[in-house]
Amino acid sequence: MRRLLVLGAGTAGTMAVNKLRPLLAEDEWDITIVDQSEEHHYQPGYLFIPFGWYRPEQIVKPRKRLITRGVTQLTGEVDWVDTDANLVPLADGTELPYDQLIIATGTHPTPSETPGLAEPNARERGVHSFYTLDDAVALRDAMQRFDGGRLVVNLIDLPIKCPVAPLEFAFLVEAWLHERGLRESTEVIYVTPLDGAFTKPLAAKELGGMFTERGIDLEPDFMLEQVDLEEQCLVSYDERVVPFDLLVTIPINRGAAFVARSGLGDELDHGRVDKHTFLADGLDDVFALGDAANLPTSKAGSVAHFSLDVFVENFLRHIDGLEMHERFDGHANCFIESGYGKAMLLDFNYDTEPLTGTFPFPEVGPLKLLAENDANHWGKLAFRWIYWHLLLPGRPLPLHADMSMIGKDRPAMPDPDPEAEQAPRRTSALMEVSM
Repeated sequence: MRRLLVLGAGTAGTMAVNKLRPLLAEDEWDITIVDQSEEHHYQPGYLFIPFGWYRPEQIVKPRKRLITRGVTQLTGEVDWVDTDANLVPLADGTELPYDQLIIATGTHPTPSETPGLAEPNARERGVHSFYTLDDAVALRDAMQRFDGGRLVVNLIDLPIKCPVAPLEFAFLVEAWLHERGLRESTEVIYVTPLDGAFTKPLAAKELGGMFTERGIDLEPDFMLEQVDLEEQCLVSYDERVVPFDLLVTIPINRGAAFVARSGLGDELDHGRVDKHTFLADGLDDVFALGDAANLPTSKAGSVAHFSLDVFVENFLRHIDGLEMHERFDGHANCFIESGYGKAMLLDFNYDTEPLTGTFPFPEVGPLKLLAENDANHWGKLAFRWIYWHLLLPGRPLPLHADMSMIGKDRPAMPDPDPEAEQAPRRTSALMEVSM
């Protein structure tokens, strides 16, 4: 009997066992999944808790109900991974052997990485977040008490899970302030270490324009050194200061500590893997999936979905001793709630930045890329049902794992250089071949 061990029962881990169990003969493969919690959270819902859109019970379900039959479920904390002995010791002393291992323990906010954030009185001094359910509920209560002042949204550093969520919060809270009659008495400031609102030029330009239209101040290139609770302000390494009455911050995200203890992680404890196959560096029996992997793309549920479609076929070939010929292209898409009943959609991969256009069908859409409409908003809200009933169970969705250019507007090419036009035709021909 061969043994597949999966560490983490979040999105990627749950999808992995639900997709693989029907494909691996039960008399040949034992599948075990381990997680610290017996609950599964729909994490995109955290964003909506502060605004009263969701109640906590709407985004939490028992983990055991979401995992298919034929998979052994264990609750425990992973101590480390012994890759020499193919063994995973748990904190309680249990030892779990494996023939193939999947690390899917995600990434997590770590307030202790930033001076001031983990202090016991941080919430009393107006410091909040929404990256855990407990934090989102506390922020909801703080917002109900808020009556105006300086509201600061702060991205400390990347990577984080759902990297557009801080932007979404800024747009949603601006609209929420209007609804409550507090917009005129509130200054909204978005503080980021980036040089703009987003990492990719076209998206950054569009989102930056929305900030301007809505009167959200942007404080770029802000590398946070500490949160000064006494003075209620952010302090950067270059000694800039941003005061706040209510701070909504996104702590530094790190992978599971056992990944570092096992020598499998990067500087933020995310598993070092091949970005196309998810196989751990230097190993042939360990994979890292979803947010647990150091993929150079968004840490988002869509990445888990698209990458799992690639991973399953590769894994089946891999265990048969065959070459993994499928290659993940970094495909990600994500909705950005922009308030006032509208949202925009981004679709991109390792090599192509978010572009304008329509999705999933050219001209028809109905979703617009890099532009606001109400269809995108309803698509975002509909995703909760899709997540519970289609995505987690591993059922096929009508979206290809690879990103498609269908419906996208290709960026305009720069005007040709007049001097280049006079170059010999042979040079131009070589350029055409290379393209």
